[in-house]
Parts: sequence; C-alpha cells; structure tokens
Amino acid sequence: MPSVDICFSPELLPLYNLQGRVAVVVDILRATSSMVTALAQGVTYLVPHSELDPCRAMAAEGYLTAAERDGVQADGVDLGNSPFGYLDGVVPVRGRAVAITTTNGTRALHLSAAAEHVVVGAFLNLGAVAEFLRQQQRDVVVVCAGWKGMFCLEDTLFGGALAARLAPGFDTTSSDATLAALDLWQAASSNVAGYLLKSAHVRRLNHLEAHKDMEFCVRQDVYDLVPVFRNGKIIVAQ
Repeated sequence: MPSVDICFSPELLPLYNLQGRVAVVVDILRATSSMVTALAQGVTYLVPHSELDPCRAMAAEGYLTAAERDGVQADGVDLGNSPFGYLDGVVPVRGRAVAITTTNGTRALHLSAAAEHVVVGAFLNLGAVAEFLRQQQRDVVVVCAGWKGMFCLEDTLFGGALAARLAPGFDTTSSDATLAALDLWQAASSNVAGYLLKSAHVRRLNHLEAHKDMEFCVRQDVYDLVPVFRNGKIIVAQ
C-alpha cells in the first residue's frame, strides 16, 4: 500500500528520499493556488524561478511575468501572487506563458525536482490531485512551502485534507507528520477560513488587505486539473 508523508518545510527535504515518489508541492497562500488558477484560466504553462532577475528577464522573450516578495508584488512585473490577477481580466492571460517567482512556492518546486512526479497542489484542485495520486499508486510526500523555511499552518492543513481524501487506500498512519496534519484537518475542516484567521500568514495578508485571497484559496475542488512541474515548466497533466 502506498504511503503519505508530509514534509513541513523545504528545509527538511534532505531528510526525505523523493526517488520514485510523487511530491505534492503546496503553498496555499498563495503561489500554488495562483498557479492552479492561472492554468484553469488558459495560461499555457508557467516557468517557476527562485530569483527575481531571471524571472523579469523573460519578459523580453514574450512571457508575462509574475513576482512576489514578502507578500507584495515586485516592481517591474505584470502580476503579483494573487489568484485574482488571473481572474479579474486586467492583464489578459489566456494563451500566454508566465514566468513566476514567489517567496516560498517556486523555491519548494525546484527543491522537489528529484521526485518521480512533482505535482502542484491546492485546495482548489484537491480532488483532482487525490485522483491523480490514486492512479499513480506511488508513495506521496506533501512538500509544504512554509514561510521562509518555517512551518505554515495552511500548507499543513492541505496535507491533512489530502491524506483524509486518500485514506484508506493509502497508509496515512505510519508518519507522525501525517497524523499531526490529519488531527489539524479534523479540527479545521468545518470552517477552514475561520480556523486560519489565527495563522501568521493570514495576518500578514490581512495587513496587506488581501483577505479575499485567503477566502478564495481555501475553497475546495473548484478546478478539475492537475499541474505538474516537468522539464522546467508547469503544465497540466494529460
């Protein structure tokens, strides 16, 4: 039986063997939620960068550029890190490719590249990700992007939600990290947005007047697609 494990921070990834496994990278607030939304709105693919300058430079090649640092849109780019940037129509995105860099999420993607498959997970595509994993029948490691290397409540909640969806067909009891995430999910699942009001990252977003982003990013099963990071690009799995 395949198993589900949860890595609470990219800083802990050296302790995990990703070979032959599926890494589900999650940055609920907001990178992976925005990536899922972008592809659902017709973006052809995304190229994630760990640093700002290479991302900005791709504008010269015809890419839209999206960049965020410390929750704020970076200077000199088309989009920030809000999913509403792909929904509000201010910047037309359908049919475009996007170069993207964020404080936490894009770094976590690159650090997970040793996995057999690297999946972009969010509450927005939770059911689609769970079905993809059932089809793969491989061990799963949920890689929480966290905040600058530290634990993040919302990413761990996603890990618990995903483990709950995969049980009993996956082993969700052998890892203490997974058990902890399941307990958190049980406590939060009836009102995820309300539960997260106490989280540090939600307080950061509220300070930036981005509360509507949080409410959107915790909606479940909005999109039926699974983005995968492959050959340097995030594309929709076929």
